[in-house]
Amino acid sequence: YVLDAERNLLPVGVAGELYVGGLGVARGYWKRPELTTERFVSDPFHAGERLYRTGDRARWLPDGVLTFLSRADDQVKIRGFRIELGEVEAAVRRHPAVKDAFLMAREDSPGDKRLVAYVVLGEPAPTHSDLSTFLAEGLPPYMLPSAYVPLSALPLSTNGKVDAKALPAPEGARLASGVAYAQPQSAVERSVAAIWASVLKVERVGLNDNFFELGGNSLLIAQAHRRLKEELG
Repeated sequence: YVLDAERNLLPVGVAGELYVGGLGVARGYWKRPELTTERFVSDPFHAGERLYRTGDRARWLPDGVLTFLSRADDQVKIRGFRIELGEVEAAVRRHPAVKDAFLMAREDSPGDKRLVAYVVLGEPAPTHSDLSTFLAEGLPPYMLPSAYVPLSALPLSTNGKVDAKALPAPEGARLASGVAYAQPQSAVERSVAAIWASVLKVERVGLNDNFFELGGNSLLIAQAHRRLKEELG
């Protein structure tokens, strides 16, 4: 069944969540009562029966084919834009130097939700600028990750899925920007660099660095602007 949020049947062509019913439905998750309650729900079409919520978004096509669209829990909202994590992750994986990738929306600071890409890289390893330039060919700016964190391998849970809780925060573990570091010289340059580093939570900022390529966004630029006015007038 393809159902809406109230578990009503959806017509052909309309996307919804995929549910499965019938004899093939299991009893539940082994020793996971909370997850069982969440995923195994009452069947509104057959009294006493249950449906399994797959967590997949799908829709029926006019020819009777059921087509998979994405994970229902893959959509996030960042700065007013709705983003399908799976779409961005697939784009990252298409880079020839990316062996594996995982995308997530992190909110390490209250109100600062951002896309972070965890990548397993081959050689030669791309820089932040390389990956952003590659993704910008097919994705709008608001869908580009603010940070790329290189890992030797993605951590997996006991069921073989990526263990998101084991992924490190991007601070201090970012992929190199790819821009040659030029040390700030004047007092004003050093003050601007220090403010940027504080707002962006990066170790250092050079004269040639781009605010947005260091993980900046419209909310953070407003914070930086306020700090600059306070400290430099």
